[in-house]
Amino acid sequence: MSQSNEARAVGVIGLGAMGAGIAQSLRRGGCRVHAYDIRPGVAAAFAEQGGVACETLADMAAACDVVVSVVVNAQQTESVLFGEGGIATALRPGSVFVMCSTVDPAWSSALESRLAAQGIHYLDAPISGGAAKAAAGQMTMMTAGTADAYAACGPVLEAMAGKVYRLGDRAGAGSKVKIINQLLAGVHIAVAAEAMALGLREGVDAAALYEVIIHSAGNSWMFENRMAHVLAGDYTPLSAVDIFVKDLGLVLDTARHSRFPLPLASTAHQMFMQASAAGHGREDDSAVIKIFPGITLPESA
Repeated sequence: MSQSNEARAVGVIGLGAMGAGIAQSLRRGGCRVHAYDIRPGVAAAFAEQGGVACETLADMAAACDVVVSVVVNAQQTESVLFGEGGIATALRPGSVFVMCSTVDPAWSSALESRLAAQGIHYLDAPISGGAAKAAAGQMTMMTAGTADAYAACGPVLEAMAGKVYRLGDRAGAGSKVKIINQLLAGVHIAVAAEAMALGLREGVDAAALYEVIIHSAGNSWMFENRMAHVLAGDYTPLSAVDIFVKDLGLVLDTARHSRFPLPLASTAHQMFMQASAAGHGREDDSAVIKIFPGITLPESA
C-alpha cells in the first residue's frame, strides 16, 4: 500500500471491463474509491465490495480531488464534464481529471486548455492491457500532462498501472501513442481472424492450428488472446467490434490530417465495419472473423 494513497479519495467514472478493474486496483492500493456508473446498480455493487457509490457526479466532485474517467469515447467524456450535472463546474480548483479513453489527440489537447481555464489539472492518459491487467493493477498507461497534473495524481497512477509512461508535458502526446497502439491492435486482430478463417476453410483442425501458431514466429498477443475466444465460440464482449470501428476511425482521421497513407489500417477498419454492419458490433472484437464466407466456426461448449 502506498503511504501517500492511504485513505485518499479517488473517483472512478465508468465501471466497464477496464474501469471496474481500475477501481479494484485503486482500492487495493489504499485509496477510498468513489464510483459512478450510468447503469443502475453497478456502483452499488462495487460499494458492496468496499467502495463508495456516488449517485451523482456532483457527489464525486465533493469527495474527490482526483477523478479517473474510463468512459468509451470523447462524446461521453464531454457529457461527464460539461453535460447536465457534469463534473467540470463541481470539481475544486487544483483537482485533476485523468482521461483514460481513446480519443482524437487534438481534442485531448484542447480539453487541457478548457479545464485549465477552470483551475482543473488534466492528464491525457489512455490505457491498454485488457480487463485482466486492469484488475491486477498491471495495465499500461500512456500519459501526458503538466508537472502539476502529475504531482496531483502520481501515486494514484502507480496504484492503477504496472507501467506509466510519461510522454510529454502537454496533453495530446499520450493519445497519439494510443492511436498508434490501436492501429497495431486492430490490424493484428483482423489479420489473426483472416489467418484462422483460411485455416478453417482449408480444413485444418482449429485447435491444432492455434497451438502451432502460438509457438511459432507468426504469433502475436492478439492472435493468442482473441483466437482463443474463437476456439471457445465465446464472443462475450471484453472489447467489442464497434470499439475498433471507432478506434481505427480515429487512427485514419489522425493520418488524414497529416496526409499519411495507412493501407493496412484502412483495410482492417473496413473489416470491422463489415462485421458491425452484419450485426456483430456489440460482440467481442474477435467476431470480425464472422465476415469470412464458407467457414464453420467452433461453437461454445
